[in-house]
Amino acid sequence: MPRFTGEDMEYLRHGDAPLLLRLFRPEGAGPFPVVVDLHGGAWNNSDRTSSQMRGEIMTAAGIAVAALDFRQGPDGYPTSLIDINYAIRWLKDRAGELNLDGERFGISGASSGGHLAMLSAMRPFDTRYCILKLVDPIGDAAVDAAVRCAGLVAPVINPLSRYRNALVTGRLADPPDWALRVPASHDTYWKTEDAMAEGSPVLALERGDDVATPPTIYIQGQPDEGHMYVDPDTEDSEETEPERFVRGYRKAGGEIELVYADTDARQSPLLYEPLAQFFSERL
Repeated sequence: MPRFTGEDMEYLRHGDAPLLLRLFRPEGAGPFPVVVDLHGGAWNNSDRTSSQMRGEIMTAAGIAVAALDFRQGPDGYPTSLIDINYAIRWLKDRAGELNLDGERFGISGASSGGHLAMLSAMRPFDTRYCILKLVDPIGDAAVDAAVRCAGLVAPVINPLSRYRNALVTGRLADPPDWALRVPASHDTYWKTEDAMAEGSPVLALERGDDVATPPTIYIQGQPDEGHMYVDPDTEDSEETEPERFVRGYRKAGGEIELVYADTDARQSPLLYEPLAQFFSERL
């Protein structure tokens, strides 16, 4: 697989703090379909550079990839979604000069980035997320943040159940490291359980919220106790959270495929190659 070098560019600025995206573009004439990719890091850590492998694999399949930096950590929910919504609109507005196809946009993400990708895809017109107007738009300032499809890799699909599952698991005699790390990350970003519930794609579907349901692929590596577990508040159920979300998504009219990959690695072609194939077919 050829190695693709991304071009960094500023898409937004908060005060003196610039937010960058790294744009990977395939070889060829274009214009190219584009996937906006969101890094993981428990809503607190990492940046656009962690998307290198996903970016290269998807770019090799003929898809441009825009890997984003966005606000996280103590800035809290929903600042990440505000930045992501803005970035999609910014890219659509500049699609012509960047050799992108403004009509063929998808979104992807891993772990907490997968959560943000799904929530962004489900709520492209949420007034809390699209609050920022485009600065110096080139074309139509009324472009929106809707996407054609979404790809999720081991997403934290229900922040509230993940938090409570970590608290329960952390009380074991010999708890795994992830269970000890998760609560502090959630407390820093989400602040309250009410916010975790409001920003949960699983619970949004179960509440009957008015959401978009674009075609989606959900790729889950296994074993993965931190992302594939049974909600501790669900009595007499063996349904994992990925299964619960997929059931709710289909009930809401969405098309979704749940794919299991036999790897516990966070970065693996086994996770990303099905993602590239999905976007190649959908975009």
